[in-house]
Amino acid sequence: MPPASTEADATLASAAPAAADTRLAPGAPGHRRMSLALFAAGLAAFALLYSTQALLPAISAEFGATASAASWTVSAATGALALCVLPLSALSERFGRRAMMTASLSVAVGVALLVPFAPSLEVLIALRALQGAALAGLPASAMAYLAEEVRPRALIGAIGLFVAGNSIGGMSGRIVTGWVAQLWGWRAGLAAVGLTSLVCALAFRALLPKARHFTPGTLNPKALAATVRGHLADPLLMRLYGIGALFMTVFGAVYTVIGYRLAEAPFSLPQGVIGSIFLVYLVGTASSAAAGRLVGRLGRRGALYLAVSTTAAGLLLSLSASLAAVLAGLVLITAGFFAGHAVASSSVSRTAKTGRAQASALYQSAYYLGSSAGGTLGAVAFHAGGWAGTVTIGLVAVAGVVSITLYGTHSARAEARRIRPVTA
Repeated sequence: MPPASTEADATLASAAPAAADTRLAPGAPGHRRMSLALFAAGLAAFALLYSTQALLPAISAEFGATASAASWTVSAATGALALCVLPLSALSERFGRRAMMTASLSVAVGVALLVPFAPSLEVLIALRALQGAALAGLPASAMAYLAEEVRPRALIGAIGLFVAGNSIGGMSGRIVTGWVAQLWGWRAGLAAVGLTSLVCALAFRALLPKARHFTPGTLNPKALAATVRGHLADPLLMRLYGIGALFMTVFGAVYTVIGYRLAEAPFSLPQGVIGSIFLVYLVGTASSAAAGRLVGRLGRRGALYLAVSTTAAGLLLSLSASLAAVLAGLVLITAGFFAGHAVASSSVSRTAKTGRAQASALYQSAYYLGSSAGGTLGAVAFHAGGWAGTVTIGLVAVAGVVSITLYGTHSARAEARRIRPVTA
């Protein structure tokens, strides 16, 4: 005699299967196209954003400007991006991540085609600020797009690939401008980067899949302000913002000034060779892509400690008068920076349960304010104390990352002790 069916059996039998997760994961249809599209977007964004960095000595020579004055062609772009990223991320909540990223790249590329014709340093700085403001719609929208469209376990890998595109963009933009500038001048170098970024923007537009998990919101300034206040009141998010800003302060200081150092004695390298120094960005590509494995092996805090230790070692090594040692130092600085950035930025996306675009936008604001501050402070320190002054700025920022991470570890342990149940 068959066993009688229970009420629980009937309920289980009639229950509908759980809905499948339709978000993208490696091997899923559309994942490769999405990865290539965002890789191209990251490449174009960083190539444009830092297009003048390898050319600063040539720009200084043409306009009779100091290193700190010429550095504003970089700092104006990153500073404008930092100021505009939050309002543009709010627009992406209404009009969509894909539309915002497409518009941002289109305007930035359009400005890039005008930059080579700047008649003065002041006009060049103004155009670069406009370019940075246009690019502001890309990074936070990209992070929010990935958080919505990619499965959680695949998120850090997807963000790591986007950051890898950033590193290759930063590298290729500087190398292209350096060699083209050596042959035909710095204006031709900027034109070459603009045309390369145009190709990347067209590839991005053709490849990126339409969003399937985006729900349009309304433009509500009060709600936006409340969301921002909520994120700024979150201690973990604030620590992540600080870490991103300080890592980028190091990076901005080093790469804004390194061209001047290598152009001077004892190195006296030509423009094309200085541009090729940025091949060390390939290390950043590898370290950002490996960030997920580092987190899996060491945990997020362990990965951050490794990243900051690597960066500090690179700064100290770069003080050497040996070109080989300076290059090794740049390799370590680049590897540490990109690994730390990938860990911190992916942690923001995981931590924010609501208002992800705003959370990512605040991270990007802090990150690029760090870049702007680092570029300016690094140039001023170089003018005052040479390369040792720039390294000092970097080490102070590194100490800040360590302090924030240690404080986070202490706070987490204190919270665990507070909520631990008391047993008899």
